[in-house]
Amino acid sequence: MRSEWISIEASGGGRYDAYLSLPPAGHGPGLLLFQEIFGVNRHIRAVADQYALDGFVVLAPDLFWRDAPRVELGYAGAERERAMALLKAADPADLAADIQTSLAALRARPERDGRVGAFGFCLGGRLAYVAAATADVDAASCYYGGGIHDQLGIASGVRCPIQFHYGTRDSHIPLPAVDRVKAAFSGRDVEIHLYDAEHGFNCWERASYHAPSAALAHARTLAHFARTLF
Repeated sequence: MRSEWISIEASGGGRYDAYLSLPPAGHGPGLLLFQEIFGVNRHIRAVADQYALDGFVVLAPDLFWRDAPRVELGYAGAERERAMALLKAADPADLAADIQTSLAALRARPERDGRVGAFGFCLGGRLAYVAAATADVDAASCYYGGGIHDQLGIASGVRCPIQFHYGTRDSHIPLPAVDRVKAAFSGRDVEIHLYDAEHGFNCWERASYHAPSAALAHARTLAHFARTLF
């Protein structure tokens, strides 16, 4: 497995970095990995490496490059406050543009062999949903995507198989919000999985980490992408 930071040309000018992790075989289907609000930090890079070991070419773009290039933040105190400020400062139109340019960069990689999926966590889970609805991805998996239930107007644009992973004890995404997502996708090619866990249950560096839920969600996500991308 080999990993490196690469540079991508932004649609409105300028360049931003993205973390690229390649599988041991050197090629495979593509996965676009969207960060939480804490940047492409140690956890997100480890997730990229994890899925690269599973056989995928993984690209994790730096989404806060306009205000704080390559920022890496922790999950509590002043660093969490800074992460929230960066989220508030991020323009949804800029994030949407970065989805498109990152997807194009991943598709252009010579190591990318096959289809391309998108996944992410929290902010990244929402962006994986946006990618499924507005970009040409072949599958998506969205972990506790904050705000998806407020963007169901674009649900009809989702043409690919998609998963949603939610914690039943998530204080940021109440179960009635999950029910709205279920209703919007009723009768469609969608999986909605619930876990007895809190927000951020996949991140082993957070107090809310829940190993059984993370392992099960990883298995389901791998099966989903194995069916749809290889």
